[in-house]
Amino acid sequence: MVAGTAAVSNNGKTVASGYPKVRRIRFRFGDPKPMRRHYVEGDIVMSHLTSLLSAVFPPGEESFIRSVRRFSEQITDPGLKKRVAGFIGQESVHGQEHRRLNEKLIEMGYPMVRLFTFGHDTRRQRLMLGIENRIPAYVHLAGTAAAEHYTATLAARVLGDEMQAIPGDPEVWNLLNWHAVEELEHKSVAFDVYRSVGGPEWIRIGVMAGMYTLTIPVVTGGVILSMTTDPTAWRPFTALRQTWGVFRGPLVKGLLAELRPYMRPGFHPDDIDTDALVERWRRELFGADGVLVGHLG
Repeated sequence: MVAGTAAVSNNGKTVASGYPKVRRIRFRFGDPKPMRRHYVEGDIVMSHLTSLLSAVFPPGEESFIRSVRRFSEQITDPGLKKRVAGFIGQESVHGQEHRRLNEKLIEMGYPMVRLFTFGHDTRRQRLMLGIENRIPAYVHLAGTAAAEHYTATLAARVLGDEMQAIPGDPEVWNLLNWHAVEELEHKSVAFDVYRSVGGPEWIRIGVMAGMYTLTIPVVTGGVILSMTTDPTAWRPFTALRQTWGVFRGPLVKGLLAELRPYMRPGFHPDDIDTDALVERWRRELFGADGVLVGHLG
């Protein structure tokens, strides 16, 4: 699901095209209409969840890029090299635009977002780099491949009709839809790098098993903490009802079952066919009358 010419994936499946397309894009948050504090149509929990995910995207994506670059000299296949370049370009722009949204969220009163908004010269950034340098390179890359599968699975859900029916700030939805399409376009790049450099299956599966176990509890705790910093969110019955709605809704319900095949030996992300979904949303966003044509630089 990548822009370019037809190509064949490692599992022999023909995908729509060859390389992730880097789109220079600019979103206009709060312009012309100001964003509401709980911008997912007054849904406190979903607004805080979206804000927390946006907060972690920039540092996370920078880490993903570094994990792939650690193996750059071992990547010999020209096609994979081009796919890696597209992956890095797309992830860089994702970080840039989420940082812009995060700045707006901090202004609106989301202090937890500030925790993840740090530059390259800060102590937190140096700490993160120090941790990465102490992690075995295969583990770092396996973490990226697992996280990319997580985000691709969520991306397919975001682009589904049930999620799209949830009312919210139009420009935030534009950002999420663009990001989701590109996550699906490069969903197998880190995985294929891991395979090409001889990454062991047991590490790949073990790293995902850890993420599979911890991600939802950690994110849930983060959302609760974020809500405690928001006086307008101190509505326990509303928050409990909306939390139940998130867990029973189209983003989370059944997510763990959908992720489980990744831990099967021999699995490949392209085993899950999202080509038609990506092509549909490319037309919606970037076709002749696409919603985001005017956002492209």
